[in-house]
Amino acid sequence: MRRGLTLAWVLALAASFHWWDVTLRFPRLLVWTWAFLGLFLGTAVALFGRGLRARRREVWLPAAVWVALALGADLATVVFPAVSVEGRRVAAAVWLPVLDLVLPIWMTARALALVWAGASVWPLALVAVPALAVGAWSLMIRMPGRSHAGPLQPLTVEEETIRRDLETHVRTLAGTIGERHYARPAALARAVAYLHDALARLGYEVSVQAFAAGGHTFHNLEVVIPGGSRADEIVVVGGHYDTVEGSPGADDNGSGSAAVVALARLLARDRPARTVRCVLFANEEPPFFESGGMGSRVYAAQAARRGDRIVAMFALETIGYYTDRSGTQQYPFPLGPFYPDRGDFIGFVGNLQSAPLVRRSIRVFRGTTAFPSEGVAAPAWIPGISLSDHASFWLHGWRAIMISDTAPFRYPYYHSELDTPDKLDYARLARVVAGVARVVRDVAGVAGVAGVGQ
Repeated sequence: MRRGLTLAWVLALAASFHWWDVTLRFPRLLVWTWAFLGLFLGTAVALFGRGLRARRREVWLPAAVWVALALGADLATVVFPAVSVEGRRVAAAVWLPVLDLVLPIWMTARALALVWAGASVWPLALVAVPALAVGAWSLMIRMPGRSHAGPLQPLTVEEETIRRDLETHVRTLAGTIGERHYARPAALARAVAYLHDALARLGYEVSVQAFAAGGHTFHNLEVVIPGGSRADEIVVVGGHYDTVEGSPGADDNGSGSAAVVALARLLARDRPARTVRCVLFANEEPPFFESGGMGSRVYAAQAARRGDRIVAMFALETIGYYTDRSGTQQYPFPLGPFYPDRGDFIGFVGNLQSAPLVRRSIRVFRGTTAFPSEGVAAPAWIPGISLSDHASFWLHGWRAIMISDTAPFRYPYYHSELDTPDKLDYARLARVVAGVARVVRDVAGVAGVAGVGQ
């Protein structure tokens, strides 16, 4: 019985982790908490039978604590609908998913303690715990190749052209146009017109996807590099062009928007095996973030309805700020001990399902680009893992990753009025974009690029 109950709990925990990692659905009710509470009581019945009533300390007391915490959390979100975090108002309901992960883990530990009460589990623990730690490190953190170390070489002629283009685009978006969001529709329209013209001047036919949200009409922009032998398989390269209110958005996300246009130029004459789509999304920022009005969610949902076969998605998100100073790079728990403390690298970030794409991308980048890089494939509920347009593609089961300078974990001007064009390092940004172009070509199957056809 012990082995059967242990297996049931391990499978339940794995199912909950997979559900959070892939679906990213955060309901108001603590669904996993209540499900695991039912499993806990069922386990107690199986273990104690008619003697369950007498098991107050082992069963009823922890169950009462969990019920109180769950009901208290729901009540707190009603009484205190928003809280202040570092000067920003954040909906209290965002903490419910965290509780809906912590409580089931707590219940699992408590249940397994009951299952194995009186048995010697230390020999198993001494083997299992290190094995699990090594396995998690190998899957999530260990990446192929080595990050570049040492001085950067001078820009090539091509990289210098990329640098000039990037700076022009960022200065136009974040300097000339400035804030561009739903509350400034004229500025948002100017950004759409500018980006549409930039893509059209590259020789593309620009497709405009109009959609309604919050009583306004917004637009995604798309250009396509047709595929060859595997044209039905699609690689999406995207970034959002809107900003948060109160910020001109040079790094977030003028840098990503500029990179999408630069990549469209670099890829224009390629003949990939797979179809490549370069897309500029509206409404990544609040109040549309993680809602049906988010541009990338609209795009991904329409692609799913058409039956598109998207095999990879790259989200260019806040990629222009770098510094060589120690202590400038932060990480969400528990990733900090495994990564450098200098914000001089570009990051490749995905959920567990997208781990193969993270690893392939960083392998190609490190093999072709002399620029520091780090990668992680972690559960989506870790803060920062899902904070961009790539997460919209996870909802449909597609592999998608974010390429970023890590935004709030490095950039001191994140979401502020000081996020201006002068803060960006365009030379390093150019190196990153050139490297990302090689990654996209590899995944898309451009002849002559290492890894093509895999």
